[in-house]
Formats: sequence, C-alpha cells, structure tokens
Amino acid sequence: MVVAQVSPPEISDAGARFLAEVNSKTAGVSRLEMCIQCGSCGGSCPSADAMDHTPRGLFALIRAGERDEVLRSNTPWMCLSCYHCVVRCPQEILITDVMYAIKVIAEKEHTYPNNVGPGFSGVFIGQAKRFGRSWEVGLTARHYLRHYILRLPRMTPMAFGLFRHGRIGLLPHQIQQKKQLQAILQRADELERAR
Repeated sequence: MVVAQVSPPEISDAGARFLAEVNSKTAGVSRLEMCIQCGSCGGSCPSADAMDHTPRGLFALIRAGERDEVLRSNTPWMCLSCYHCVVRCPQEILITDVMYAIKVIAEKEHTYPNNVGPGFSGVFIGQAKRFGRSWEVGLTARHYLRHYILRLPRMTPMAFGLFRHGRIGLLPHQIQQKKQLQAILQRADELERAR
C-alpha cells in the first residue's frame, strides 16, 4: 500500500513572522508549521462548537499573518486542555500548548475578545496557588458573580445535587505539599518572564 504525502499549505511572510512568534512562546517544539488542515483537532474537540474558529482555522490564520484576528479569537480561551486534539493529530502538533502560547501573547497585549477567559484563568490559578488545587464552589461562584450573575439561579439545583451526592464540597481542600507546588509555580513564573 502506498501512502500519499500531504504537504502543509504555503506560509506568507507575515505568517512566517507570526508563526515564529507563536513558536517562541510555545513550550517544547510546537510542530505548528506541519499542520495539513485535516480537521482532526476540531473534530475531536469537545468545545469546538463554542469556538469562533476551529484550531485548524486558527492555524491557517496564523500562516496567513492574521495576527489581530488570532489574538482576538475566543478559540484559545475555549480550549479545555483535554489533549484529545494532540492525541489525534497525525502531525503530532502540540495544539494545546499552541493555544496556551496564543493566550499568553493576547494577555500581554490585552487583545483577547473579552474578560471572561482571562478572568476564569485568573481565578483558577489563584486557587491553585492558594490551595494547591481547584475549589469548584469557589471557582464557580467567583467566575459567575463576575461574568454571568443572571445564570447563577439556574445553576443552584445542579449545585445542590452535586453537593448532596458528595461530588463537590462547600469548603476548599488543600494539598499536603503546597509549599513545593508554590515553588514550582514561582519558578514557572520566572521562566515565563524570562522569555
């Protein structure tokens, strides 16, 4: 059986510059230039319906040098970091890490579509630093009070059901080696600032 080779699409000059910028912010080797636009990433993404561009669409925009469109996209903020796309990518592109890199650039330049994604990230990371893990009740309460206060009453029955069945607790749980985690997070912040 003969397997056909598929070449990635051409990249514009502006796209090459933006691709290099995204690659420089991506942990490891992104392999983003290897994207063949197959659609496996979007087809395996549980939050693709909420994205204004599928991951492959976003990668095509990067190649085209459409920097503003990419940095204003909600796509990176909708990424759940579940790694389904990475596992299924035939080109082994680190899609989740690329999404994080785009978020880093957008946050630095304040070009994200709205404050919902960065707000959620901030609350989540704040809890991870404070408790060593996420606290679902606190995370939901803070996030929804800031961004979706009118949705809270509809969520109350579900929250009571989760609490009643022991799926969530009212109080946060802290990990045992919180100091070690905080040292790791501090070092990660230092490395990020050095980039």
